[in-house]
Amino acid sequence: MEPLTPHQQLETAECLAWISARVSADANLTRYRLAKEVCERFAWQDARGRLKEMSCRKRLIALERRGKLVLPAARREPPLCRPDQTPAPIWPEVSGPLSDLGVITLQPVDRSTPASKTWRAMMVAHHPLGAGPLCGAQIRYLIISEHHGALGGVAVSAAAWRVGARDQWLGWDDATRREQLQGVVCNSRFLILPTVRVKHLGSHVLGQLACRIAGDWHQRYGTAPWLMETYVEATRSGTVYRAANWIEVGMTTGRGRQDRAGKGGLAQKRVFVYPLSPARLKRLCGPPAPSLPGWVRREFGGAKLGDRRLERRLLDLAGAFFAKPQANIPQACGTPAAAKAAYRFFDHDRVTMDAVLEPHHQATIDRMRRQSVVLVAQDSSSLCYTMHPEMQGLGPISNRVTGPQGLMVHSALAFGPDGLPLGLLDIECWARDPSEFGKRKTCNAKPIEIKESFKWIRALTPIGNAARCCPGTRIITLADREADIFEYMLEARTRGLEVVVRAKEKKRTLKGEIQHLGMHMHLRPKAGTIELQVPRHGRQPARTAELSVRFDEVTLRPPCDKPDLAPIRMWAVLTREEAPPKDVKAPLEWLLLTTVPVISLVNAIERVQWYTRRWGIEVFHRILKSGCQIEDRQLGTADRLEACLAIDAVVAWRIHYLTWLGRATPDLPCTVAFEEDQWKAVIVFKTRKPPPVHPPSLRQMIRSIAQLGGFLARKADGEPGTQTLWRGLQRMDDITAAFRSFRTAYAMPP
Repeated sequence: MEPLTPHQQLETAECLAWISARVSADANLTRYRLAKEVCERFAWQDARGRLKEMSCRKRLIALERRGKLVLPAARREPPLCRPDQTPAPIWPEVSGPLSDLGVITLQPVDRSTPASKTWRAMMVAHHPLGAGPLCGAQIRYLIISEHHGALGGVAVSAAAWRVGARDQWLGWDDATRREQLQGVVCNSRFLILPTVRVKHLGSHVLGQLACRIAGDWHQRYGTAPWLMETYVEATRSGTVYRAANWIEVGMTTGRGRQDRAGKGGLAQKRVFVYPLSPARLKRLCGPPAPSLPGWVRREFGGAKLGDRRLERRLLDLAGAFFAKPQANIPQACGTPAAAKAAYRFFDHDRVTMDAVLEPHHQATIDRMRRQSVVLVAQDSSSLCYTMHPEMQGLGPISNRVTGPQGLMVHSALAFGPDGLPLGLLDIECWARDPSEFGKRKTCNAKPIEIKESFKWIRALTPIGNAARCCPGTRIITLADREADIFEYMLEARTRGLEVVVRAKEKKRTLKGEIQHLGMHMHLRPKAGTIELQVPRHGRQPARTAELSVRFDEVTLRPPCDKPDLAPIRMWAVLTREEAPPKDVKAPLEWLLLTTVPVISLVNAIERVQWYTRRWGIEVFHRILKSGCQIEDRQLGTADRLEACLAIDAVVAWRIHYLTWLGRATPDLPCTVAFEEDQWKAVIVFKTRKPPPVHPPSLRQMIRSIAQLGGFLARKADGEPGTQTLWRGLQRMDDITAAFRSFRTAYAMPP
């Protein structure tokens, strides 16, 4: 039988009786003296031989609250909280390169010192969790610059008792965790002052912390930690930890230390770990369980499928689909057993498109909160399955009933103002009813709710929900000429949503005007010009087009057959290429309608620039069909295909996101998006040399992957596109698998 731990010994009947007798026998016994005697009786000591009096006192108080014993009365009341009369410190304002800071050091902070007051003031003023109290053993540091003084603070304290993602990654059961947990510490506070804007400072500080925490912890507490953990809010990406080579291993469940029943409703957090001693980690825990990419857990983790096995299978399939986007299901899964499990997954009643996409929708909203302006593009596309006649639940996707068969898809994709895709807010899939074809003459008499065009209005609901969740973000919905529907614009105006629609019906009648909409705008005076970059189209090369800009406030009358609808006050912007090159057959001309006021040329140009971002959703649909090969999926029924489409849609967004991320933030280290084995494998494959110590930049990594997919990387080629990137990702997965196999076979160091 295993010996009892001190905690277990305290709860034995013999020990409780001894404590009660000791309290009754000595009226002058203090809690401090009682805790010391209990520690001496049970040899309750730390690694340096010191009595663990504080831990014992906490345990005794917990037993008293449970009614197990009665402690001596407290001799001293807790100190009163008095307002702090000291003036707020003035923090240094620093910007520039890291080299301008001089030598960066971590200064340990002791209690009741000026450094301790500075550390506490920083945390109270700027850290979301404040200054504490920190749990258990702890060491605090100030981040000191040689030239500017204190720039922030760090704290390391005792690790969390039980974290499912961490314990699963380590392969721990309860017994192993109890035995080895003292080797784990938690980076519980990390703060760079908001007045300090220096690139790479955070990862530099984390690197210093990783180098010295084991020695400092051993000196103070007598044990050397071999793993450090931390927790990052789900709304944040943890870029600084990724840049310092920390590993994201999963998500918390949203339960705090004191919330044993799990009813606190706390927000989930990302779990990051950093091996301080990889050799000891391997010796104590064996090889860590392979972790899925952090983005997979972020976009699919927490899906409510009603069964943990289904939720784990979802994560596995998402990782496999992204690793081989152009592969069919058996190729992506790798083994017959995994492929069979995938088909069973898609056939399950609980696996629906909405359930699979719900975590991604929430992650998209979290990314939207960090933007001041978000552009949500709506568009429709068709998926052709004519080559799979055995598939059930299809419908016509052309103007003829006997034409191509497949499914229709309508998506709403959020973009940043620079075009960075933030994620899907809505996607809908349906099959057209063949019996509805040939009834165009009676179409106008039908209410909008039973028409296919109601898809534009239906998508306003999730967009409006996202807008309520992002009160600090301005959300504008973009749509092409198919959305030039009076009811759609009226519904957007009624809900208070801002929309930009390219007009199709230029002969709309205007209230108080003789001319139609198109003629009215052509007669308006030119307010100015704008230059737009026109991408290559067919044989026409890319060019810069100069367009005139006209704008005016208009009031649209309702259609003649719907007089009960109210007129809509909107603003119209006409941009037109008046002197196109001779070889351009179709000069640019956009007539935009918007609910956003346009009172100046600057406003009009901004609305045109917003609309140019709508092309991003066309790219997304092309990736979905050509990159993810969604039209080659053979799943038997449309219902199964919808569940598969949900995974492929997020994978397509991720490919699009990486392409843009490499352009928007090229200087970030590639570890923010790729695992260590991935970037090392690609570099070894390309250079035939050992990998470097420091990871390449994100731009360098994306260009290297695109070169695997056929990108030539010449000076005139610009940045790689999504097509070469998705081809390269598939080759990268095979190269990484070979790299890991060779390293394992020949015992190569990681």
